[in-house]
Formats: sequence, C-alpha cells, structure tokens
Amino acid sequence: MSQIITINGAAVELPADPRVSLLDFLREHLQLSGTKKGCNQGACGACTVLVDGEQRILSCLALAVQYEGRAVTSVEGLAANGDLHPLQQAFVEHDGFQCGYCTPGQICSALGMEAELRRGVPSYVTEDLGTDTIEFTADEVRERMSGNLCRCGAYNGIVAAVTDHHTQEAP
Repeated sequence: MSQIITINGAAVELPADPRVSLLDFLREHLQLSGTKKGCNQGACGACTVLVDGEQRILSCLALAVQYEGRAVTSVEGLAANGDLHPLQQAFVEHDGFQCGYCTPGQICSALGMEAELRRGVPSYVTEDLGTDTIEFTADEVRERMSGNLCRCGAYNGIVAAVTDHHTQEAP
C-alpha cells in the first residue's frame, strides 16, 4: 500500500526509503528546486515550506514520511496561473532579495508568520500574552522571521515586503 503526500496541490507517492528528508524529497525526487538546501541543519531557514497552508517547517529537519496525508506547499506552489503570489510580487517591488537564495524560505516563512499572527500565537516580543489579537509591527516581523537568514543583508527590503503584503491582505 503506497503512502501519499500532497505537494503543491498534487498527490504524490512518498519515497520507499523512510529516511529521506522532506527537503531531499522535494529537490531530488520531485525536481522542485525552489526550496533551498542551505545549512542542512535547521539553522538558516532556506528550506522553509508550509504544511497545511499555515504551519512553517524546516524541511531539512523533517522526514517526508512524517507528512503522509498532509499538504506541503513549496515556493513553486504559491504562484497561480502564471502570476506571482502577492507576497512574491512584494519581494520584487521592495527589493526583498539580492542573490535570491534565501528568498523561497523567506516567503514561505512570512506566510506562516502571518498565519501565526491571525491565530494569535505570541512571539518573544509580543507585549500582551493574553491578547487574542497581536499587533502587526516591524518588531514582530523581525522576531518571527529571525530564523530565516539572509547572507546578503536584504532584511529591510524583506520587512518592507512582508509589511506591504500584510497591509494589502488585511481586511
């Protein structure tokens, strides 16, 4: 009996070898090279993907079989009908990247971060831990994105892109 995982909306069979990381499954088995292998130790965030549309994970630290029956979205799954996802477009407009290596992980992490804010998940800098509504601030963005490193130092553009996207998406 085969095990199935959904990757970017398509059901695919998991690898027979249960030791294959989700990152290697995406890159080597499915040829989805958008998710990057940076440190391969969970320290840089280049491999960040979304699970079930909201939870951000480091795919280098996850085994593909752990996500059987779940939906994984990599950066390739964000664009629709040939159009960039609004956050991808914001990264372009705000120079949220230089070399671009970390950008897929930054974008997936930012989408997961926005979902955390919507759910009221506090961060280290959240002032009121009892509130259900967390204010979207540059400090919240920086703290929540701190696990995603950019060797080029495009942090100001990244924060601007995430803030612009949040402003456009907010009701």
